[in-house]
Amino acid sequence: MGTAGIAALGKPFNRGLYECIRGAIQDGSLAPSTRLPPSRDLAAELQLSRNTVMYAYEQLLAEGYVHARIGSGTFVASTAPEAYLNATQASGSGAARVTMPGLSPRGARLLRDAAASPVQWGAFMPGVPDVTRFPYRRYAQISARLWSKPDPALLSYSYDGGLPALRETVAVHLRLARSIRCAPEQVLITEGIHQAIDLVVRLLGSPGDVAWVEEPSYWGIRSILQISDIAMQPIAVDADGMSVPSVAAGTTPAPRFVFVTPSHQYPLGAVMSLARRRALLELARQTGAWIVEDDYDSEFRYSGQPIPSLQGLEPDAPVIYIGTFSKTLFPGLRMGYLVLPPALATLFQVGHAELYRGGHLLTQAAIAEFMRCGEYAAHIRRMRLLYGKRRAVLAGLITRFLGPHSLHEHASNAGLHLVLRLPDEADDQAISTACKARGILARPLSRYFIGPKVQQGLLLGYACVPEEEIGPAFAILLECIRKA
Repeated sequence: MGTAGIAALGKPFNRGLYECIRGAIQDGSLAPSTRLPPSRDLAAELQLSRNTVMYAYEQLLAEGYVHARIGSGTFVASTAPEAYLNATQASGSGAARVTMPGLSPRGARLLRDAAASPVQWGAFMPGVPDVTRFPYRRYAQISARLWSKPDPALLSYSYDGGLPALRETVAVHLRLARSIRCAPEQVLITEGIHQAIDLVVRLLGSPGDVAWVEEPSYWGIRSILQISDIAMQPIAVDADGMSVPSVAAGTTPAPRFVFVTPSHQYPLGAVMSLARRRALLELARQTGAWIVEDDYDSEFRYSGQPIPSLQGLEPDAPVIYIGTFSKTLFPGLRMGYLVLPPALATLFQVGHAELYRGGHLLTQAAIAEFMRCGEYAAHIRRMRLLYGKRRAVLAGLITRFLGPHSLHEHASNAGLHLVLRLPDEADDQAISTACKARGILARPLSRYFIGPKVQQGLLLGYACVPEEEIGPAFAILLECIRKA
């Protein structure tokens, strides 16, 4: 090793010398317990400054490649760090091959059934709003003002369930728009619906508990229940929503949780009838179950009056309400909320802080101001009109080219997607794959079922597709369907 060799590495001399010595230790050229030359001697031999050599020695010492003995010098360590990091030893060492531990059975199940898409934008991605229409300039003004002289408390962790100002504005919005019975103290801000569901399951459930889920249902709920070892009981959905079974006969186990989307069933679109809602509330009271109401896109209804929430139907209802800003603002915000019964609110605040160490308070302050000044409600009104037009365009194309029977019979005039029915003999997963190859995103309906009895269809999101692009994209979709 010489100065020319170090310079050939194309790095500063101190870094180059460190890498040369480290390489010699790793390949065995410098055996364990070998004494390195004193820094002064090595500097003179290589015609380098002593500080350069000392940097290399100190870095090797910090990383465990060498150790120093006072009065004796610097020696190569008996075991290099890579021996702990590498899964296999050098072939000539004679050491046994080491196998890294694999996934747990539930982790393997989760990945095997993974449904999240690596592509989240474009025709016809369901559940995605038109983020290009978000009033980012107004939001940037609010955010810039807060960042100009931020309160230090907003740059720390959150403990009490989120920023009080945001919890208050969310409570006001929900009382007016969704008929929710709540005070600000019952609102807990989360990082999206998935974290909200995870918190509910962790704090209220135990492995082996039973959860009723709609059949079909949102894959995200199923993933969280699966990783938490909660048994899932699929309950059929019809035009009136979940068909609430009786547990008295013993044919269906009493649930710990009931996960429902009563205002706009996901993915089929049905609205749960009043009779079914009351039956579900009565069953929950009798069995001690918790109803988890996912109100994911209730702001977007294009005809008639908004559907009131299940939570607000009766006083002290055994309902945990979950909402999100992903559909009304933009998914990358990663912000949702829980509305909890008063007896659970403080307990969940502590649990949330222990598990997730909440934060993003400055963002929460910006959203609170965005809501308080009326921008949030105005944005929803604008997007409701826009999405209603886009839905009408897509529904018209489906009816014209495939017939009215191709629109799923449970669909209501709401939400951010339509379900296109396919014949029973079709393969919606193969069609979805063919569409993806041509730049069209259409989720297969069959993937949303748990049991063996599935329906064939495609989920088509229209919210993020400009009207002028719906026709050309649908033409490609139609070609893929007809080829199949």
